[in-house]
Amino acid sequence: MMQTKETKSPLFFYMSLRLKVESLLSEILDENPSLFLIELKVGINNTISIILDGDNGVTLNDCIKISRFIEHQLDRDDEDFSLEVTSSGVGNPLKNSRQFLKNIGRKLKVELLNGSSLQGLLDTADDLGFTLKWKQREPKPVGKGKITVEKIEKLSYDEVIKTIVLV
Repeated sequence: MMQTKETKSPLFFYMSLRLKVESLLSEILDENPSLFLIELKVGINNTISIILDGDNGVTLNDCIKISRFIEHQLDRDDEDFSLEVTSSGVGNPLKNSRQFLKNIGRKLKVELLNGSSLQGLLDTADDLGFTLKWKQREPKPVGKGKITVEKIEKLSYDEVIKTIVLV
């Protein structure tokens, strides 16, 4: 292949590396259907950062297996790169519907676009959104004092800024 000015540019190598890593990730994740990608970052200096999650969690061996697979498919002579494969941590925000599904029954803190925030148990989740449940004290409709009522809020993912599982 004849090298042109475009194929020698850092941007070309960056995009080429990103496409290779995306393809390799797709291949290895197809072999491990319980695992899924949360985030892939490829820096202009060829730093590759991969964050994974899994329906049943992610083990150290899962990260090692994926790291080795990608590392052995890339040629360090062509691309000098650094590679980091990690699992999504407890304090990391939930980013896709599969993460919500695996956390049903756990307590979440949700920050909404309208500036408010909610805390409650994740009751249901699907591809469009999720439902939170929580108990709240409110004044009695008649008489003095307060009663505990159960609140339910159905939220779509597009009205959420950030969602974190509370430990």
